[in-house]
Amino acid sequence: MANSSQVTEFLLLGFSSFGELQPVLFVLFLGLYLIILSGNFTILSVIRLERSLHMPMYFFLCVLSTSEVFYTIVILPKMLINLLSVLRTLSFTSCATQVFFLGFRITNCLLLGVMGYDRYTAICQPLRYPVLMGWRVCAQLAATCIVSGFLISLVATTLVFSLPFCGSNRVNHYFYDISPVIRLAYAETCIKELVIFICGVLVLVVPLIFIYISYGFIVRTILKIPSADGKRKAFSTCASHLIVVIVHYGCAFSIYLRPSAKSSSGKDRLVTVTYTIVTPLLNPMVYSLRSKDVQLAI
Repeated sequence: MANSSQVTEFLLLGFSSFGELQPVLFVLFLGLYLIILSGNFTILSVIRLERSLHMPMYFFLCVLSTSEVFYTIVILPKMLINLLSVLRTLSFTSCATQVFFLGFRITNCLLLGVMGYDRYTAICQPLRYPVLMGWRVCAQLAATCIVSGFLISLVATTLVFSLPFCGSNRVNHYFYDISPVIRLAYAETCIKELVIFICGVLVLVVPLIFIYISYGFIVRTILKIPSADGKRKAFSTCASHLIVVIVHYGCAFSIYLRPSAKSSSGKDRLVTVTYTIVTPLLNPMVYSLRSKDVQLAI
């Protein structure tokens, strides 16, 4: 380490191996990015303007859409610039800042858990729903998700960027994520990786268990409904949330809850593209296509 210089900037390899296909990827990702922005802003505008949608379920959808928009802003513009530029470097401080603001994805995981609780109270506790999910409670739950997300992100960012970086500065990814950056550290990282892994378990497994428990009670309640039409309507109110949960957590588990030794950079990038682009694109499409109230409002 005495003969090595401290890394002051990181070089993002991104999709450099694709060569002449990079302009094609730029057009593809730019189109998807514009669809993500327009879809989420449409959802936000419609819910804001249509009074019939002023209910907890759509309030949390607004918070989720806002978080998804900021999450894509942190990643996609820089990725699009890198697809057309030769110099793909970013300063040490800017890299740490980007990793910190990936706390929006932690917020999204926690929000999906809260949305599961909202569906539980709506179906299993309909008479107490206005009390259990009052506007003050909804605001407190949303604020807790946001604050918790960025506190966990701050812990992970501090652990990673307190390490010495004195060797290679080439990040084999298309944005600055914790796993590809920590591999470049010039120190033993097992303890810090374990702490980050535990944080990942808390962020992913705990909300998912909470969602499973909520839907266990929901299914039990729906099966007690005598009419087939009543059962169909009850299941329909949960279907959109379940689709988003399956895609979101499926991608997140495959990226963040694996030992680093078993990770593959190529597969990581493919799954992370899905996680970064498809889930923000999926939310407005699923909720707008499956909700008649949203369709009427639009």
